[in-house]
Amino acid sequence: MIDWRHWHNEPHLVGGLILLGWLYAVLTGPLRPRIAPADTPSYPKKNALWFYSALLVFYLAVGSPLDQVGERFLLSAHMVQHQLLIYVAAPLFLAGIPPWLAQPVTARPALRPLLRVILHPVVCGIVFVLTLSLWHAPFFYEAALQNKTVHIIEHVMFFGAALFYWRPVLSPSPEFPPLRPGLRILYLVAVTIAMTPVFAFIAFSGDVLYPTYEYAPRLFALLSPKEDQLLAAGIMKLGDMAVVVLLSGVAFWRWCREAA
Repeated sequence: MIDWRHWHNEPHLVGGLILLGWLYAVLTGPLRPRIAPADTPSYPKKNALWFYSALLVFYLAVGSPLDQVGERFLLSAHMVQHQLLIYVAAPLFLAGIPPWLAQPVTARPALRPLLRVILHPVVCGIVFVLTLSLWHAPFFYEAALQNKTVHIIEHVMFFGAALFYWRPVLSPSPEFPPLRPGLRILYLVAVTIAMTPVFAFIAFSGDVLYPTYEYAPRLFALLSPKEDQLLAAGIMKLGDMAVVVLLSGVAFWRWCREAA
């Protein structure tokens, strides 16, 4: 039922990732002297590693056979895709942007009032929670499974919402720096609490929410559609909790060091 040798090579996917990689190479290479301050070190190798790793993870999430499994057979596989986009590709993407590369946008006085609003931690958290919650409504989720264009829009919006989520934690901009450790912990906990309703909606629903998975051929005979749905909810919540616990622990350690 699954062609494990099939990898997506659509122009909008491969071409888009190549374009992003090319733009990054040009901006951090030949154009770096025009953008970066005079005392900027040479080519940002560590940032480049994070950035290109983000592009690779993005492709593995939506271009590998995992996409076929998640789109046609298992909600849990689809949830793994989302976890890769949100908790791996997005933070790597932000970590790959050196501060001087963000400043041509964030340091513009004309944009500061607007950016101060849309990059506020409360707004970032709301954008993330609402985007993920609305897309998991049966009507929208099933529409994404039935229409390739809608599915692409869904994944792009998940990735964009994830960039908002990670902004208060990993912001590369000196003008809009990451939150202080104490506020960072509060932000992470608040967002994970706000995500609880969509988790509960999937986990505790008495019905299979998405017809595609209810009537899909079973890849694993022992995994029913309802159990697959429960597994997907567990992947969603456990992935979220693991990230929050890890990042909150790091933030608390830094908070203690600052107070010492």
